[in-house]
Amino acid sequence: MPHKILFVCTGNICRSPTAEGVARGLAVEQGVAPLFEFDSAGTHGYHVGQPPDPRSIAAALRRGYDLASLRARRVTEFDFIRFDRVLAMGPDHLESLQRACPRQHRNKLGLLLDFSERFELSEVPDPYYGGAEGFEHVLDLVEDAASQLIRQLTAR
Repeated sequence: MPHKILFVCTGNICRSPTAEGVARGLAVEQGVAPLFEFDSAGTHGYHVGQPPDPRSIAAALRRGYDLASLRARRVTEFDFIRFDRVLAMGPDHLESLQRACPRQHRNKLGLLLDFSERFELSEVPDPYYGGAEGFEHVLDLVEDAASQLIRQLTAR
């Protein structure tokens, strides 16, 4: 059975699809893609059906990750059942997930950056406030945490 991982941010057009695309790309690169199923969603339905922000797509593509086919969706109650881990991009997202998650599945919730080895942050910051560098910073954080997540789950 593959490890089923859901990444969650607010609108599912920048941080969480970046995490999905990066994790998928790293799993392919490391030859462990069949061991994983990755998806992303938002805590709000602001952008349902829309592709990731063009700046996220461009920044990811420069590093070899293709996000263009991804489409925004909102977290559903079924996600808490289906996925083994539901990883929030920040504490606010985690709080929203905790409120929506059935009690018996709350042990699946966590923060993506809890897996980071290089960064001492709890939140992948919203790239809109950091200009082009903000999207690159998101990639730095996500690459590190996703790489460690994959490593930990394949080491067992």
